[in-house]
Amino acid sequence: MAQDVKPTRKNLMQIEDRIELSERGHDTLEKKRDGLIMEFMDILDQAQDVRADLEETYDRAQDRIDMARAMEGDVAVRGAAAALKEHPEITTQSKNIMGVVVPQIESTKVRKSLDERGYGVLGTSARIDEVAEAYEELLEQIILAAEVETAMKELLDEIETTKRRVNALEFTLLPQLNENKEYIEQKLEEQEREEIFRMKKIKANKEAAEKAEREAEREGGEAAGSA
Repeated sequence: MAQDVKPTRKNLMQIEDRIELSERGHDTLEKKRDGLIMEFMDILDQAQDVRADLEETYDRAQDRIDMARAMEGDVAVRGAAAALKEHPEITTQSKNIMGVVVPQIESTKVRKSLDERGYGVLGTSARIDEVAEAYEELLEQIILAAEVETAMKELLDEIETTKRRVNALEFTLLPQLNENKEYIEQKLEEQEREEIFRMKKIKANKEAAEKAEREAEREGGEAAGSA
């Protein structure tokens, strides 16, 4: 509370410095918040496209595997899947978006040639190849979606944190500092008025004493003259 602050000029200068620093910090955080929101909206648009592509790719993969099971049999499909020897590899790096570290997911060995799939060209049909291609594409879409969704979450968390800091400065710290500043200024003005009043009173008393002394001297001189 303002009443807990000692009303001195030193404290007033310190509070004015804190207000200036807090206002600069508030402006910086507001710019960061607005920039993060713009980045989030861009990624949100991308995420919507990625989700739509993911759903489309998933439906296509399901259609192809259903067709392959119907035409080639479930055993043939499962056998082709079990023949896979090299599995996709996922590596994660990071990138910085306005101070927010978000993951960057990279994958290798997702797309494979016919001989890399392990089931042999002669032992399968074109339908199984189509299924493999569809699910390789689906896996790529899933990896991309994971990267985008995680980036969205990290950005959203940072936006919320920045908003709380902006609000804390705007609605708590700055009003309190300004209240303390006004309190100290008011108290210093009161002290200054009291000091001026005290000095005037001292001056008046001094002038009254000097006047009384002069009158006493004058009366003493008149008494000596009449004697």
